[in-house]
Amino acid sequence: MRVLVTGGAGFIGSQIVEALVAHGHEPVLYDVRADPASDVRDPDAVRRALTAVDAVCHQAAMVGLGVDFADAPEYVSHNDLGTAVLLAAMAGAGVRRLVLAGSMVVYGEGRYTCARHGTVRPGPRAVADLDAGRFEPPCPVCGAALSPGLVGEDAPVDPRNVYATTKLTQEHLAASWARATGGSAVALRYHNVYGPGMPRDTPYAGVASFFRSALARGEAPRVFEDGCQRRDFVHVRDVASANVAALEASSRDGALTSYNTGSGEPHTVGEMARALAGAHGGPEPVVTGEYRLGDVRHITADSARLRAELGWKAEVGFAEGMREFAGAGMRGA
Repeated sequence: MRVLVTGGAGFIGSQIVEALVAHGHEPVLYDVRADPASDVRDPDAVRRALTAVDAVCHQAAMVGLGVDFADAPEYVSHNDLGTAVLLAAMAGAGVRRLVLAGSMVVYGEGRYTCARHGTVRPGPRAVADLDAGRFEPPCPVCGAALSPGLVGEDAPVDPRNVYATTKLTQEHLAASWARATGGSAVALRYHNVYGPGMPRDTPYAGVASFFRSALARGEAPRVFEDGCQRRDFVHVRDVASANVAALEASSRDGALTSYNTGSGEPHTVGEMARALAGAHGGPEPVVTGEYRLGDVRHITADSARLRAELGWKAEVGFAEGMREFAGAGMRGA
């Protein structure tokens, strides 16, 4: 299979390129980092790149929370306009297979259970609560403490920041493309991806890269809130193998199928910081109590559908992955 990989020179995209080659496919790299003319927002360049292509693995995107709302036009331009241009070119070229880099951020807060009211959906956390160090969202009905759980793909979506909104829009665009063309689209909703080659020293990077960069400078990782926020840290090689599995799976023509893509082993941000610091030889993390308003408290999703339907499973365990990442190289900003 000849596969166009947008963002193919990036952190995740480069690993997908390697995985495609290992499985006997022919990746076609498309990335402005490798060639400034390879912009997914350029219709002519995209049309040329789609020549003799069988499928597209769309990884190109602006990621992370960014600096502030002033970043919104850039996020929409890169993520949503770029996706629309790509899909329009695919429709014209007759390319009918797409795997999209989605994100678990489309859910907003994770799944919560109240002892009295069952499954509930707390709203955005109040600034007054965050300032007072009350980080856990209460039951929206009775105000009691909640128990976090796993989110399934059928959960309502609730994007809480600009990046999350653009990722959900990408899925909607892909679904519309699939219906209009009879194409097959898969959205892999990535969890917190980490591993060798992760970008560093940029406000658009993930929390694992911030911690790893601090340790490399001999500084203590700074953990926001109380460090107890739950995430699913999934290794980049596992994410790459999920993309290959999605490309090779039987297609569902005319529809978009979404899959949560995580390790299945939730850990707190504090645990991750301590694991990295321990593997690096210190210094120990510092819990700051600071917060970012766009962050959610807990978000861990159930990846059982991906395992059952595509035969995929994560191979890199948390301890092993953190040891590797602690000593791995990272990309400059």
